Amino acid sequence: MSSVHLKAPQFKYAPFSRKQLQVLSWWLDPRAKQFGNLSEVKKKHPEWLNRSDKEVLIADGSIRAGKTLIMSMSYIEWSMTNYSNEQFGIAGKTIGSLRRNVITPLKRMLAGRKGYRVKDRRADNLLDITYNGVTNHYYLFGGKDEGSQDLVQGLTVAGFFFDEVALMPKSFVNQAAGRVSVDGGKLWFNCNPAGPYHWFKTEWLDKLKKHKAIHIHFTMDDNPSLAESVKDRNRRTFSGVFYQRYILGEWVLSDGIVYDNFNKDTMVATPPKGVAEKYYVSVDYGTQNPTVFLLWGRFDGVWWCLKEYYYDGRHSSRQKTDEQYANDFLEFVGKLKVKAIVDPSAASFIAQLRAKGVSVEKAKNDVLDGIRETQSAMNLGKIMFAPGLVNLFKELASYAWDPKAAEHGEDKVIKQHDHACDAVRYFVYRVIRTGGVVKPKVKPKAFR
Repeated sequence: MSSVHLKAPQFKYAPFSRKQLQVLSWWLDPRAKQFGNLSEVKKKHPEWLNRSDKEVLIADGSIRAGKTLIMSMSYIEWSMTNYSNEQFGIAGKTIGSLRRNVITPLKRMLAGRKGYRVKDRRADNLLDITYNGVTNHYYLFGGKDEGSQDLVQGLTVAGFFFDEVALMPKSFVNQAAGRVSVDGGKLWFNCNPAGPYHWFKTEWLDKLKKHKAIHIHFTMDDNPSLAESVKDRNRRTFSGVFYQRYILGEWVLSDGIVYDNFNKDTMVATPPKGVAEKYYVSVDYGTQNPTVFLLWGRFDGVWWCLKEYYYDGRHSSRQKTDEQYANDFLEFVGKLKVKAIVDPSAASFIAQLRAKGVSVEKAKNDVLDGIRETQSAMNLGKIMFAPGLVNLFKELASYAWDPKAAEHGEDKVIKQHDHACDAVRYFVYRVIRTGGVVKPKVKPKAFR
């Protein structure tokens, strides 16, 4: 039986925008070998060339602005033009996100360039790139937490490219930047904005002269390959602080009400009648704090929050045990066949549910990503709410960003009025974000 080898889709180039050409050319010397249509840059914008004193490029701005692709393309061209058999670094928040957002499109792009060969040594997180007899080595890193700085200690590189740098800890970025010690080495930073007091904003963007840096700010309009329909969908997807950051590309505070996009007139209605296509219950569990169950049903592709359970032991006559909450859960769902998505910290309650035959999936507790996904689901009409969700509606009107944390460059919510909101976030992030594919890790017993 013969095997069929499928070729990766051919990389398609679009005409470059003015800012993309700036990224491509900022490191060029008039004597340097050029590629593509950059000869036009040399004629029309000679001020972009011969910037031998510049050591850092920072590209920030909105999503889908064409920053990442053009940065990676320019980084490879710069390194392959100026060095041979040198080491370089490329970092993302995680190795997974780096490979998905940078390395995969980069490999496709280079595969379409005559003379380029890429050897991906995945076990070593290393790319060996060869062009016209010149080979350089690119180490891949994930900068997700403070411990990540240990990964780059002892490394010597000629350049470092940081994708999503605003999501990385200061310690990792400073340690990695300090590894650039080869003559002529440069730093490349790419990110979407965060708050105005974020460490990268205050330490790098606000000190361009100190770092001998160039700053290029992008919006979606700087990406010629982006269709107007995609721009429109992105604008409709985000709201509040995320709209300001991801669409306008502004470094703004996260302040005020978190779900300021919630509109009862358009998001609350009587649900369709009949049996839903599928059911879930999202759970935020508390001992001293309230415990919340939210029942979700899908009708014609839209998920409806149908009813709530809200019990606050602190303001009630008695606390409830895990078994009592589990019995309340069974009464809450009745004869419906449901899957539960439960607060990951509620280990004993999860055990009780599974013992009673409930299919349980632990929720993902990524707060900021979950809030952003929930706002998007609201804006795009992917979720709707039935009338009568009294406690949830109260929380949506009072769940707020922490202004003190914002002043220190952090995006945090005030841990008040958040229990039903957390249950919504658990559901959206685990079901809608994944297309509804939720697989329980433990096979439940049959319902009693």
